[in-house]
Amino acid sequence: MQNDQRPTTTLWRPTGPKELDLVRDLDWRAWPPRLPEQPIFYPVLNEDYAIRIARDWNVKHDGAGYVTRFEVDADFLSRYPVQQAGGSTILELWVPAEELEEFNSHIVGKIELIREFH
Repeated sequence: MQNDQRPTTTLWRPTGPKELDLVRDLDWRAWPPRLPEQPIFYPVLNEDYAIRIARDWNVKHDGAGYVTRFEVDADFLSRYPVQQAGGSTILELWVPAEELEEFNSHIVGKIELIREFH
């Protein structure tokens, strides 16, 4: 029997309490639409970078920071070039807000909460 399971890529997303509540409301299966001042959804490609943002930025601005992890269809992700936002480990994908619904449809499984900072 042939395995039809497609390869996935693991992504992380640092987030604050408001966005995390919206993800919870979406049964941990999708990211909420961006606000007008958020033209890009940017998941990151390594856990350490996500931890730094959640701990050092989200806590300072929102009182709490969270790190989530999720899998996305690897073939679909190939349309988004990796963006280096700083050092060699500061890597992000930039998903235009208008493509987020399609991006969400390629999430495999559920979004997991893996760390929290207060």
